[in-house]
Amino acid sequence: MFDNLSDKLDKALHVLKGHGQITEVNVAETLKEVRRALVDADVNFKTAKNFTNEVKEKALGQNVLTALKPGELMVKLVKDELTELMGGDAEGINLSGNPSVILMSGLQGSGKTTFSGKLANYLKTKKTKNPLLVACDVYRPAAIDQLHVVGDQIGVEVFSDREEKNPVAISQKAIAYAKENGHNVVIIDTAGRLAVDEAMMNEISDIHKAIEPQETLFVVDSMTGQDAVNTAKAFNDTLNFDGVILTKLDGDTRGGAAISIKSVVNKPIKFIGTGEKMEAIDVFYPSRMADRILGMGDVVSLVERAQEQYDEEEARKLQKKIAKNQFGFDDFLNQIQQVKKMGNMKDLIGMIPGAGKAMKDIDIDDDAFKHIEAIIHSMTPEERSTPSLINASRKRRIGKGSGTSVTQVNQLLKQFDQMSKMMKMMQGGGGKKMMQMMRGMK
Repeated sequence: MFDNLSDKLDKALHVLKGHGQITEVNVAETLKEVRRALVDADVNFKTAKNFTNEVKEKALGQNVLTALKPGELMVKLVKDELTELMGGDAEGINLSGNPSVILMSGLQGSGKTTFSGKLANYLKTKKTKNPLLVACDVYRPAAIDQLHVVGDQIGVEVFSDREEKNPVAISQKAIAYAKENGHNVVIIDTAGRLAVDEAMMNEISDIHKAIEPQETLFVVDSMTGQDAVNTAKAFNDTLNFDGVILTKLDGDTRGGAAISIKSVVNKPIKFIGTGEKMEAIDVFYPSRMADRILGMGDVVSLVERAQEQYDEEEARKLQKKIAKNQFGFDDFLNQIQQVKKMGNMKDLIGMIPGAGKAMKDIDIDDDAFKHIEAIIHSMTPEERSTPSLINASRKRRIGKGSGTSVTQVNQLLKQFDQMSKMMKMMQGGGGKKMMQMMRGMK
């Protein structure tokens, strides 16, 4: 996420981060490089220029040149201005109304239907809502089928009417159905086009007027860069939407849309899509994103994701097993599943300060655990619960069954043994204190 921009900003700010003398000349030169980095990231030139002018004005106003740690103060100014440019504070979603109606808009191919499912899953699991997905794309039968597949995947009901060709009528029927069947959120997936056209705008405007949604969201593919910003402006002129959804942010190394969309349409980015899985949805926090862009990581989001998977009862059971030397491969497999639920590995590593930069050229597969899982699944229940049973002949059988080598089986057994010893040590006073601190962060 934003790898190229992060690299260029890091190089631009290198002089100011160092211990050399900081002058008005090299501050101006640095900010020129910052502006170039932003433009290369597909940020609107006027937005990039205004950004650097603001940073320079604040730097001179706060006497950065004579500060005790001018480099650190300068980086902080860049971070603060970047945060402000992307919206300042995180914006929540309006769930007033019974039911709350959310209208999804955007071009075809932006990921609108998939994100409708992600949003429904988020509201169901994080906000304990009972959402209803509504298929209002009457032009592509595949779009209706796709929404039904998504609904089945996340356990959310989908309302569709294949005989009705008026999306306004479908929307109204769906809201009536939601009221009768206890759905407190209605998410309406509308038709997209390959480009902005009058028919499309009239149709979604008619739906908007008829149902008066509590929330109108514009879904945009972040990989389209400045085109995404221009499209957002065209939609906003017609719809006056409430917020932006940026999809495919995990594949966007430029980041121009995320940085400049707020300044152009004056509407907040509310959510971002960070992968293919239905759980790959994050609330957009401008400050945290600024940290990540500047290579500072995002520890807060990492902790929040970990806490979402943290089960106190399971943790207590696990502690007892570790204390009695009963920690086995089934428990290890369970821990792996919890880590996988947190998101793709490259995204998680990018949240650790410094780690993203150190591992930017390393290809980290989402299936990084597949060999480990294959080896564990090739073990018998007895072997998983008592790894000491695994002798040479069992290793050969496990390796053959998992499509791996005996060397890889040995390596996993060694790592498991080391981890078990470390976890046993963590049961002492230091480990308990750390667990208490982690619980206190909840």
